Amino acid sequence: MRLALVLMGGGARAAYQAGALAALAQIAREVAPAHRASPFSVVCGTSAGAINATSIASHADDFLRGADRLVDVWSAMRANRVYRTDWPGVVGAGVRWLAAMTVGWAARRSPRALFDNTPLAGLLHEALSFHRIDQMLESRALHALSVTALSYSSGRHLTFYQASEPIHAWRRAQRTARMVELTPAHLLASSAIPFIFPAVRLEVDGRHEYFGDGSIRQIAPLSPAIHFGADRIVVIGAAAARPEVPATAPENGYPSLAQIGQQVLASVFLDSIGADIERMEHVNRMVLQLPHVVEPESGWRHVEVLAIAPSERIELIAARHLKRLPLTVRGLLGAVGGNRASGASFASYLLFESEFTRELIDLGRRDALARRDELAAWIERADRNTHDTSGPHGHHGQHGPGTA
Repeated sequence: MRLALVLMGGGARAAYQAGALAALAQIAREVAPAHRASPFSVVCGTSAGAINATSIASHADDFLRGADRLVDVWSAMRANRVYRTDWPGVVGAGVRWLAAMTVGWAARRSPRALFDNTPLAGLLHEALSFHRIDQMLESRALHALSVTALSYSSGRHLTFYQASEPIHAWRRAQRTARMVELTPAHLLASSAIPFIFPAVRLEVDGRHEYFGDGSIRQIAPLSPAIHFGADRIVVIGAAAARPEVPATAPENGYPSLAQIGQQVLASVFLDSIGADIERMEHVNRMVLQLPHVVEPESGWRHVEVLAIAPSERIELIAARHLKRLPLTVRGLLGAVGGNRASGASFASYLLFESEFTRELIDLGRRDALARRDELAAWIERADRNTHDTSGPHGHHGQHGPGTA
């Protein structure tokens, strides 16, 4: 059995994943005290989840240490470590947006994003060890790591990956994969929330394209893990896959830009995983109806999914911490209604403040421990399979249309 970990996006909400991963590492240590390696040989991430995924994958030889490091980073988080919060940076962005909406037609120029996330590039270099990814792959502690982004230039949804052995690069409608050496630029691209953070220029097939958040148009978040040969997938989301409503009673009058924006971001970050899990369950039911001798030839196979999602509404937690944001950011969000309780969901994606992230870490830990028995059974089986099988993992490249 090959066990995969899939981490979804959600900006600052991804702090929840750090807590869930810490609980998973604790469970893994209890199940197999002698084994320090991660039970997840396949790790896939999108948006902020891509950053968490890379951190975990780079410590595949010591799962507990990797999870603890991730908790440390998120526990000490501040907004100015992710995007510029100083007056020149924030005011400059506001002026560019204002100019674009007034005389932009004359200059034929548009602002790149609402915030400058240059600090995030420095944080990635400081917090992540990209050279360790190759080491984990060579030692077979890790089978594959993938990061997904959307090309604004071509509309293609690309999964960039590193693997311990060649994998047949899949191609679906507007979805494909490329084997590359992952860099901070790939993570910046995958986590570039539309309009909020700028797109990132990457080279693909000899030409340059601009990429943004991988959660956009991600109709099959589980696809990479399945193509890498996963039989069971643990998915950690950054929000419950259900419609969010304002933290307080609806206000009279026209909805603010923040209220509209929160629904747009919900469609980007929340809708796809729920639909993909439902599709997977449908495929599993169909596979059970196939004769056993036909299943391998059909290209369809049974893949189990266990999803961990917040048991509390994130926007309600965010509403309690809005004042933790720097004054400059609150002022900018105030222009779109994002500094009020009704706009807390929108603001939560930008709330990179330790008071908020620590509360999400604690919630993630509790939610994962609540599924301890299921997770322990999966981890025990993966650990037994890993240590009972000698030699490199088998090749998993070809999959039927029903699985990916």
